[in-house]
Amino acid sequence: MSVVVVQHEPGEGPYAIAAALESAGLRPRLCRVWAGDPVPTSLIGVDALVVMGGPRSAYSDNGFPTRDAELALLRAALAADVPVLGVCLGAQLLAVAAGGVARPGSGAQIGWGGISLSASADADPLFTDLPEQLTVLHWHGDTMDLPDRAVLLASCDRYPVQAFRVNGSAWGLQFHLEVESAAVDAFTTAFPEEAASAPGLRLDTPGSLAALAPHRDRVLGRFATLVAARSGRTATRAFFTPRADAWEDRFAHQAPAYAAAVARMGLKPGQTALDLGCGTGRALPALRAEVHDNGSVLGIDVTQAMLNAATRTGRTGPAHLLLADCHRLPLPSRAAHGIFSAGLLDHLPNPGAALREWARVAAADATLAIFHPSGRAERAARHGRPVSPADPLARPNLEPELRTAGWQLTEYEDAEGHFLALAVLAP
Repeated sequence: MSVVVVQHEPGEGPYAIAAALESAGLRPRLCRVWAGDPVPTSLIGVDALVVMGGPRSAYSDNGFPTRDAELALLRAALAADVPVLGVCLGAQLLAVAAGGVARPGSGAQIGWGGISLSASADADPLFTDLPEQLTVLHWHGDTMDLPDRAVLLASCDRYPVQAFRVNGSAWGLQFHLEVESAAVDAFTTAFPEEAASAPGLRLDTPGSLAALAPHRDRVLGRFATLVAARSGRTATRAFFTPRADAWEDRFAHQAPAYAAAVARMGLKPGQTALDLGCGTGRALPALRAEVHDNGSVLGIDVTQAMLNAATRTGRTGPAHLLLADCHRLPLPSRAAHGIFSAGLLDHLPNPGAALREWARVAAADATLAIFHPSGRAERAARHGRPVSPADPLARPNLEPELRTAGWQLTEYEDAEGHFLALAVLAP
């Protein structure tokens, strides 16, 4: 698992952020724009994005050639719900990417100073249970106005925006929570005139760092833990979000194959059917036709952009759409009579856990359909590789996995034009 860290200056590295990420099994991957490293254009394979500080301005391209590329990457991360941590300049860029405004402040704020946590911090995944007052390192002269969707987490009198969250997984910190003693030394060496404006800076550093460290490590550790725990979902969202708008146009011709697979499930009027990993919802009309108007159909996907595309395609008519992880379904036990899943199981980080969760929500007479509109050999050839014996959908792999999860395989078809495995709950 890797985390892209955009670093604008040699001395403004991730410091304690890197330590927290590594402790959680994550690998910081430095993008040293100061040394000419290109800003990534894709978040594929990226579990989180960290954007550090620097002496540039988030509101101007002047002397900041990577600004537009960084804003584009931050917007992509927000759209795909890829976790983000922005520090100082990185926080200002995050605010702009989210629809806010960065602007010059009322003068430089440099040195150790207090911030006050807002009431919203009590419910924040990173800032909950922290003291209401913290002494942190300030080193900035710009500020920002937050968009309406941002939640203010910390402030101070001179600069009211000190910490905020956008959506559920992107945080901006105007102050430098990442600092260790080496970071303070690097800052004062790189910017001696600014450091001189805070004469007590070096003298205050040992005590201020000692007081801040446990809270710093708690916040950054929580961020790293969140990134690691969401890695599988992040990978899925990062892949599908930029493809969602064109997905239906590319694959609408497959709808008859989906309908044929749904017809094999033996659903009855009045029953409840799930489409797990529904994407743009090609199976939803067929599921509705099987359970009739008095039944229930629920399309579930982990990528909001896919559900948005399903809505635009009119799939909210035959079904309710739900943003959820198919490993942890927000449904009661024994709720579903039919579970349809197309092109999902072999892409999940833990197929066995998913199958057990699907068995939990399945009624006693439920049918599970694992479908793909292409056979295994056809898909392998399309990707220029042979069929792998480790393929989770190969019968010697799939059947015992199903059995362990509580399912009994009843039909298995790996044909040239489709793949379909049907299973029922084992007696």
